[in-house]
Amino acid sequence: MKAIITGVTGQDGSYLSELLLSKGYEVYGMVRRASTETFERINHIKDRIKLVQGDLLDTHSLMEMMHDIQPDEIYNLAAMSFVPTSWTQPILTGEFTAIGVTRVLEAMRRTCPKAKFYQASSSEMYGKVREVPQTELTPFHPRSPYGVSKVYGHYITVNYRESYDLFAVSGILFNHESPRRGMEFVTRKVTDAAARIKLGVQSELRMGNLDSRRDWGFAGDYVEAMWLMLQQPKADDYVISTGEYHTVKDLVQIAFNHVGLDWSKYVKLDPKFLRPAEVDQLLGDCSKARKVLGWKPKVNFKQLVEMMVDSDMSRVQKEIKDQNK
Repeated sequence: MKAIITGVTGQDGSYLSELLLSKGYEVYGMVRRASTETFERINHIKDRIKLVQGDLLDTHSLMEMMHDIQPDEIYNLAAMSFVPTSWTQPILTGEFTAIGVTRVLEAMRRTCPKAKFYQASSSEMYGKVREVPQTELTPFHPRSPYGVSKVYGHYITVNYRESYDLFAVSGILFNHESPRRGMEFVTRKVTDAAARIKLGVQSELRMGNLDSRRDWGFAGDYVEAMWLMLQQPKADDYVISTGEYHTVKDLVQIAFNHVGLDWSKYVKLDPKFLRPAEVDQLLGDCSKARKVLGWKPKVNFKQLVEMMVDSDMSRVQKEIKDQNK
């Protein structure tokens, strides 16, 4: 089996690559020619995957890549994925995260229509939620240019499935984290700060809305759900989540407790970290995925946060040791 992964250098791309390699796939990771991406997340498997050039802004490059590889599966994980940046770069976000999906689908339709396609949809599509918890049928009301772009990507996937009889699915993934999460994301910002404050190289952590609630799971569990969706006899869309919420304050408390610190002494509220339009209550109902795919999360929230803190402690200790050489 051959699979193409766009966004291979990201958190999900690295975990998905590991999963597919473990199942004997030939894995092709798409990277942009002018990319400033680091390969840090895939360095340990870089010699086992084939990096190929392509760009979500360039249909021709996508068609050439798919024509040459003739993949069995295509996972479109690439996007402008940091929500706050989508306000400062809304047009570029739309080009990558919305129109980019159309380019991938069109390239697949023209060169390898028998392939199976996975689109990374997002819980940010629900935004100002109409019901709690959210299911596959909950109406979308996105609250950021990123969320709006993801809604387009989601519906264009449905449209190509229905119009051209392609095997194209969307996984509506709720927040999923890991030690490979980017530093700009709130979970990693917190676990890194807990490690640095504990080790004496940072004095405080500035945060926005501590009452915001999210349904957080482990990225390593969620990529398995992506793969399972493409193994079904019928293409369909699924919510992937834990079905539990936690506040940002819960995240902070667990992280700081894990290193023996009282969070309230170090965390300072800073209005500059508040979003222009907040998303308050994302909670996923993944009962369809549990029933049809036989999927369920294995790592709970506390285990996830502690895993991330442990990883950041090791990394920061190494940084300090290297500086003192």
